[in-house]
Amino acid sequence: MFSERVLSGMRPTGVLHLGHYHGVLKNWLKLQAEYPCYFFVADWHALTTHYETPDVIEKSVWDMVIDWLAAGVDPTQATLFIQSKVPEHAELFLLLSMGTPLGWLERVPTYKDQIEKLKEKDLQTYGFLGYPLLQAADILIYRAQHVPVGEDQVPHVEMTREVARRFNHLYGREPGFEEKALEAAKKLGSKRTKLYLELRTEYQEKGHEEALEQARAVLADAQSLSMGDRERLFGYLEGSRKIILPEPQALLTQESRMPGLDGQKMSKSYGNTIGLREDAASVEKKVRTMPTDPARIRKTDVGDPARCPVWQLHAVYSSEETRAWAEKGCKSAGIGCIECKQPVIEAILKEQQPMMERAQTYLDDPSLLRAIIADGCDKARKTAQETMRDVREAMGLDYS
Repeated sequence: MFSERVLSGMRPTGVLHLGHYHGVLKNWLKLQAEYPCYFFVADWHALTTHYETPDVIEKSVWDMVIDWLAAGVDPTQATLFIQSKVPEHAELFLLLSMGTPLGWLERVPTYKDQIEKLKEKDLQTYGFLGYPLLQAADILIYRAQHVPVGEDQVPHVEMTREVARRFNHLYGREPGFEEKALEAAKKLGSKRTKLYLELRTEYQEKGHEEALEQARAVLADAQSLSMGDRERLFGYLEGSRKIILPEPQALLTQESRMPGLDGQKMSKSYGNTIGLREDAASVEKKVRTMPTDPARIRKTDVGDPARCPVWQLHAVYSSEETRAWAEKGCKSAGIGCIECKQPVIEAILKEQQPMMERAQTYLDDPSLLRAIIADGCDKARKTAQETMRDVREAMGLDYS
């Protein structure tokens, strides 16, 4: 029924670090080659926790987009845009808020978790309470089918599905819907019409999910249907309503725990990061001064790689041969810690080199960066406007 779009975004937190690259951006590079992808800067979301310091947002936005491009995100394959430049996000957020129960927002796991973690901030605001619904609007405005998330973000996608389901239930009514759906089914051709209706009955009477998927496949293959008829037939499969906002699926991202300089997860809040585009001298100094196995006070002391943060970076960056060399050398005191760190330093710098080169293009000519985002915002807004036309019509707000 709808395009197999992928939607993902990041809050602008300034320059990114290698944890962002291994945890998110490498997955984006894979997805952009497989799906129509929409990647956006969530600058309104930044205001939910930093509404008192908005002056830092603009620079953070451009720094982050440069890092995306440096990492290899390709504007010819993916649509890159800024949330606040597509005001339809806010309109859909407002309209969805009219029918979203308050309890749905209060039960989102990260809501209480963030209030607990960010005690120094006053987060008793309508914007912070409503941010999961703004996330839902971000997804639904593009009718995205897939949302790449980690395990901790799955509840947000589930809530988005509930919001879409409730919206379709409230506003997917259409006078003479069943008659129109049956007329539309005839356009499939006699054999496909019969198969579609049989599968619908099997799903509705017996709850067979396989029948539902087979019927959806029949519709997906039909080339002769208008968008309106396609929506009716998808809605008729599951009930008696038209699907206006499709329910997205969580595209579970394989967890990539990029270790920081202290062995904890790499995070700005821990102060243990290496920037995506950090200069070579700084990278070398940071890795060389990393803590190692506390038992290795002198070079002649044997060590245990399992207790050494540097070993975690070897697991990310080193070949099996190099890891074997480091493990043997550590356990036998055959190599010193500085010697052990050198392959990691070289591997990080090698990974960063093409990023530095790609970024330099946009640092030398910022107008190229602005043009990419302007084009992306135009494309995103056209898609968003199509959705909002259908939403306004369904809610009876298309009068003039």
